[in-house]
Amino acid sequence: MTKSIAKLNLIGLLAVALAALPASLVAKESTTNAPALEKKPAKESKAAKKSSKLPFHGNLKAVDKTAKTISVGEMTLQITSETIITKGDKPATLEDGVVGEVASGSYIKGEDGKLTVGKLRFGPKTAAVEKSGKPEAKKEKAKKD
Repeated sequence: MTKSIAKLNLIGLLAVALAALPASLVAKESTTNAPALEKKPAKESKAAKKSSKLPFHGNLKAVDKTAKTISVGEMTLQITSETIITKGDKPATLEDGVVGEVASGSYIKGEDGKLTVGKLRFGPKTAAVEKSGKPEAKKEKAKKD
């Protein structure tokens, strides 16, 4: 009697194992057919480098107010409505640029090859900008005095 109960238990366990086997195979198939996790390709990091801001510094060779471009060194840079232009510590416009004057800032090289200026500063850095990197430092210092 004990042998027959052991045989029944063994047969029952075997039946449960066989019944669960197709379910586990289906689960494995669904996970192997699942789309792979998206990995960022190396090309994307190169694209991020292309869209990063690059510095420029030099004397203005030309200012074209109608085409909204400036030439600094061998580069011709495009000015847009989003370009932040300053002269000294004050906001300025493209018309404030004088040929021969120092100009510096940052630009982004577009996919089309255009160099679009993000920030543009006419004239040399002021002492307050050089110390803190922010033009507001001069205002704060003046308020303390």
